[in-house]
Amino acid sequence: MHEFNEAFIQILILLAVSVAVVAAAKKLNLAYSIALVVVGLALGVAQVPFLEDAEAFITQSNVFQAIIISLFLPILLGDATLKLPFKHLMDQRGPVLALAFGGTLLSFALIGAGAYYVLGLPLVVAFTFAALMSATDPISVISIFKSVGVPKRIVTIIEGESLFNDGIAVVLFQIASVYLLSYLEMGWAGLGSGLLLFLKFSLGGIAIGAALGYVFSQLVRLYDDYPLEIAFSILLFFGCFFIAEHFHVSGVVAVVVGGLIFGNYGARIGMSETTKTNINSFWDVVTLIANSFIFLMVGLEIRHIDFGERWGTIALAILLVLAARTAALYASTAFVRGLPGSWKVLLNWGGLKGSLSIALALSLPPTFEGRADVLLFTFSVVVFSLIVQGLTIVPLIRKLRIGEPSPEA
Repeated sequence: MHEFNEAFIQILILLAVSVAVVAAAKKLNLAYSIALVVVGLALGVAQVPFLEDAEAFITQSNVFQAIIISLFLPILLGDATLKLPFKHLMDQRGPVLALAFGGTLLSFALIGAGAYYVLGLPLVVAFTFAALMSATDPISVISIFKSVGVPKRIVTIIEGESLFNDGIAVVLFQIASVYLLSYLEMGWAGLGSGLLLFLKFSLGGIAIGAALGYVFSQLVRLYDDYPLEIAFSILLFFGCFFIAEHFHVSGVVAVVVGGLIFGNYGARIGMSETTKTNINSFWDVVTLIANSFIFLMVGLEIRHIDFGERWGTIALAILLVLAARTAALYASTAFVRGLPGSWKVLLNWGGLKGSLSIALALSLPPTFEGRADVLLFTFSVVVFSLIVQGLTIVPLIRKLRIGEPSPEA
């Protein structure tokens, strides 16, 4: 009981710090995610007496990974899908599918090859890093987009891309880090086995998400009681994730599919306006707390990263990821109609990396050869992405003259 109380106090201290940073950032009209990462970096480097125990507790690999993947990931994915109109997603299905599937797979291949040939990483390490770098995190950039009046079509594209490519990136990470070597030894048969495993992870997640999304959509038809319907949404998001993981399929894909069905079909057939308002307000609060924790924790992780004077290699890794993102985006959207060049530039620079990448890197077992390299390069790219790309998004939007959307946008 004493240990539980200590852990709770440590979490409460960091929650107070993160909420204070968010409050200050909002008052100063800054992106709170970037402010949290910067503060986290400062706290991670500095020795603040009353924060020492809290920092040490929260930045342990198992705690960080458990909180972000098992607790916060279903929350963030569920909230995003709950509020994403399916019609908007279907209207932008061309660029979303091109980026989420073609762009993610091409980025994975390019970064993996580059990490192997340019950075000199072992093959398994190179493609594990590539899988982590194929996931995008739109949290920071979407809030910025909305604040400066970027057209809704761009917001939908970057949000839709992230929802689907997170699932694909997690599947690629599992395959690359666990099965890649054995599949390579099998030759063409190994390629077929890899594709089958990819389909198993993806289709299994889709099936579980669709089934639970439909069941909970029918449940909300029976009640007009928003506290109970909020409880249903909690059970849905965590149920999708943990049931899918139990059956060794993609929990991320399950949450995305379940959330989309519940937030669109379920909302249409069973939710009153009062319920919709309250359920959205509830998840607004929960995701604010989750995001506050996540970005502060990303910054704090600096205390566990051994840079070892490898700044040249780190710079090369960052350039590799940026170049691969650019090549993958332009190649995958080459035949997509109605996507202006200025939008492609913004989508490219707005493809930020985030906490999912670090949490997955930390989930690698200590016995994984090259774990330290994966952590070093992943952390460096994520911090560069959130701070440098995040802080230059608004000037880029102004330079590209992408302002308030026109009626047809």
